Amino acid sequence: MSDTQSHSFGRTSDPLYVEYTRRSSPFSMSENHFHPFYEIYYMRSGERIYFIKDSSYPIQQGDLVFINKYELHKTLQTGSGGHERVILHFDDRFIHAFGEQQSKLLLSPFQQDSPVLRLPEAERAVIEDHIDRLDEELTTTPVGYELYVPHAAIDLLLLSSRFLQKNAPADIAYSTPMHKKISEIVRFLNAHYAEPIHLNMLSERFFVSPYYLSRMFKEVTGFALIDYLNLTRIREAQRQLRETDQKIIDVAANVGFDNFSHFGKTFKKITRTSARSYRVQEKAKR
Repeated sequence: MSDTQSHSFGRTSDPLYVEYTRRSSPFSMSENHFHPFYEIYYMRSGERIYFIKDSSYPIQQGDLVFINKYELHKTLQTGSGGHERVILHFDDRFIHAFGEQQSKLLLSPFQQDSPVLRLPEAERAVIEDHIDRLDEELTTTPVGYELYVPHAAIDLLLLSSRFLQKNAPADIAYSTPMHKKISEIVRFLNAHYAEPIHLNMLSERFFVSPYYLSRMFKEVTGFALIDYLNLTRIREAQRQLRETDQKIIDVAANVGFDNFSHFGKTFKKITRTSARSYRVQEKAKR
């Protein structure tokens, strides 16, 4: 029997996609990850470590995680057990159907300083009821279950948004000296990705040996340092390709690539398409 059970609603390219997964064995996310849609991650059982943007968070049963569009993130194993989670992906087509004012309300959980929402017991019980019902609908697929799934997604967003109007999310990011140092380095990379950056330079700047920095960066974030830097650069390149008419060679230079061929290979490796094709595809959506 497989150690992974999964069922889903829709496709990842649809306005709304829902996936339930249960793993009985330890698992760490191998793919370096960001995407052009919003994601809600619900921890139904087990524990995980979630690196998001520039910090690592311990995630436990009942936690909701809100990941904004194009935000770098990765889940890591903690402990020796499996876990059970539900993810909901949705894009602007789904959320904008509710109008500008309501969309702003529903998206407010993605604008908080902390991406993790750990609710009090009463509110958490309501969320669990919604998740249980959602799982049942996806498992048994009764007549009209397609109508319930979008309803459940909106309920989760609305309940979370209402709670956050009156309460600030708890700051549960790891605060050890090591995590603080790596977060400081990540914030530097996020701000200076367009500049020449190499391991020895970071080592000197942050007073950490190259070996220790490289090892701790991977342990805390789940990313190899060069992979994180390249992902950050390509993510910005995508933004410039979508939002400007600059030449692709200029975009490559803007984001820190001094070799256009290297940029092209890195872009295709991360996005599975060329920079030119990406621009054409994005402009066709307008």
